[in-house]
Amino acid sequence: MLFTMPMVAFPQLSAWPFRPQFQSKSISTLSSTRLATICCSAATSPKRYSITLLPGDGIGPEVISVAKNVLKLAGSLEGIEFGFQEMPVGGCALDLTGVPLPEETLLAAKQSDAVLLAAIGGYKWDNNKENLKPETGLLQLRSGLKVFANLRPASVLPQSADPYPFKMATASDMMLLSCGLVDASTLKKEVAEGVDLMVVRELTGE
Repeated sequence: MLFTMPMVAFPQLSAWPFRPQFQSKSISTLSSTRLATICCSAATSPKRYSITLLPGDGIGPEVISVAKNVLKLAGSLEGIEFGFQEMPVGGCALDLTGVPLPEETLLAAKQSDAVLLAAIGGYKWDNNKENLKPETGLLQLRSGLKVFANLRPASVLPQSADPYPFKMATASDMMLLSCGLVDASTLKKEVAEGVDLMVVRELTGE
């Protein structure tokens, strides 16, 4: 499974066969205004999955750092362990190895359960030959993993009047309110509000 996190409004992800057996945990509803608390059974052996991290270029390393922390927190709530391995790709790989997709990076991606990719490219490498452009590494990665499509979800969450939507209700309960960014869209609010769709784009790099 290849998740890509480009520097655009909506994330894209490229999928390949991956069926983790997540076990649902018992949920205790605290109140109608609070999120349920997820209870993990200490007697249950944790699931473990390996993820290859590809920070790439530009804002990529910053995005990957935050995404990694999110996965760690989500895993701790569900009794799932993630093993992370960071590898170079794109422009940073060109600077380190002379190629946009080192063999070691592709091998690590193939051997992991999932791949999390942030961003690739930058002005620094714009004048490179086609085979030495950062984006070529992305096409080679898609081809090497035999992924067949980009899935690009686009959804607008309900607008919240609360300027501080994330509140810690108690030590064991967090209340989360949706804070939409519909007013920041280049589309008119009446057009963008309520949008919930999935764009499927076939692109394997062949």
